[in-house]
Amino acid sequence: MESTIADTNKSHTDTFTDELLQLVSFTIGSEEYGVDILKVQEINRMVEITQVPQTQEYVEGVINLRGRVIPIVDLRKRFNLEVKEHDKNTRIIVVDINGNVMGMVVDSVSEVLRIPANTIVAAPEIAAGTNSDYIKGVAKLDDRMLIILDLSKVINTEEISGVTG
Repeated sequence: MESTIADTNKSHTDTFTDELLQLVSFTIGSEEYGVDILKVQEINRMVEITQVPQTQEYVEGVINLRGRVIPIVDLRKRFNLEVKEHDKNTRIIVVDINGNVMGMVVDSVSEVLRIPANTIVAAPEIAAGTNSDYIKGVAKLDDRMLIILDLSKVINTEEISGVTG
């Protein structure tokens, strides 16, 4: 069985099938988000971030990850949410976006989910705005909604490629 979802804000059509998707779910504020597990390399506790001058506001700086310097993006800042202090639940999700490895600071990591692709629907028009381009879709789970992010649109690798030299 296959269902087609047309996104009214775009000229293309996304097709979701009955296949199972594996997503890493995490929270930012009161919302729960998900990203494709295949994009996630690892999840780390918060470490000291070295600030880099003259970068985008949402770029926290860089960390040394086993000898490799990677840029760190704060998703709260990227989504224009209220900044909060990091705590014991704060995590850095290390992802690979089109061959560029970088970290995303999130409030907490929840779990790895396996969900049928046909439970994902296009983001509602009410979400239309600057951040709606980041949203691949919304998964309807039993007791909650999960916002599925398109990492290639959340983090513009060209904007931060100069951070690590």
